[in-house]
Amino acid sequence: MIHTYNYASVSIALQELKGLGFDFDFNTNEELFKANPHDFEIVHIYRYEGDSSADDEATVYGIKSKDGKKGVFVSGYAANSESEAARFLIGLSIKGKKGL
Repeated sequence: MIHTYNYASVSIALQELKGLGFDFDFNTNEELFKANPHDFEIVHIYRYEGDSSADDEATVYGIKSKDGKKGVFVSGYAANSESEAARFLIGLSIKGKKGL
């Protein structure tokens, strides 16, 4: 089952995931899951909602590969923060769900 949490900040979510062994940075290595999406699944989703603006909102994904690599990807909600990889996350498998 996927685990979804709300935290006061992105840094707290990243600390929590690091404590669970999610220490690889998929933001700087996004080509790995873009090239082989079937080898990865989202196992944790941490959502941060800013107090002042929707531009402050972000989601931190805990992603695990079939070979055991565990890492994070941070995606913002602001229109200018949408990367190709952030849009690509929609196609990744979510643990506990069949299809999207």
